[in-house]
Amino acid sequence: LRKTLATNHDVKVSVNDLIIRSAALALRDVPEVNGTYNVKSGTVSTNDTVDISVAVATPTGLITPIVPTTDALGLSDISAKVKDLATRARDGKLAPEEYQGGTFCISNLGMFGITEFSAVINPPQAAILAVGGGVRTIVPTEWIDDEEKNGENDRRPGIKTIMTARLSADRRVVDEPTAALFLSALNKYLAKPELLVL
Repeated sequence: LRKTLATNHDVKVSVNDLIIRSAALALRDVPEVNGTYNVKSGTVSTNDTVDISVAVATPTGLITPIVPTTDALGLSDISAKVKDLATRARDGKLAPEEYQGGTFCISNLGMFGITEFSAVINPPQAAILAVGGGVRTIVPTEWIDDEEKNGENDRRPGIKTIMTARLSADRRVVDEPTAALFLSALNKYLAKPELLVL
């Protein structure tokens, strides 16, 4: 998809942009994960908008600038917004409203060679997605219960690039079945990236 967009439409998007868009759509599909917990009142509330915070390393530490209404943005808009926010974050030129708040966070350490990790939730958000880098892995092919369809050449394992994404969630807001629904929706969008351009 990235090559097609670059070649046919002169749109350059990163893997991180695809992950952000996929997460935004998954949050729209499973809005409970896009919630917050109010410590003072002990109540849970879901947010009306999907505002994804993206972790950015700066010379002074980690900061999480926000991409407002992420689910309403296309891939090229997300790409441009993240590049702008990351550049201004590294230069220390973000306004407080651009990094305080957000409804969900993504931390991607794949570009640093990290394959998997767990991230700490950024309160009052209820969840954070920790994304590791893709690793080329040998995977078995699916077995079909029909000997004629399972020729010798059809059963050879293949090599795929596998990415690990780990969700950390506040159990007061997101229980295990809800987390599973979110991860299933995220996987659906990442497995079929053509859905991201609709």
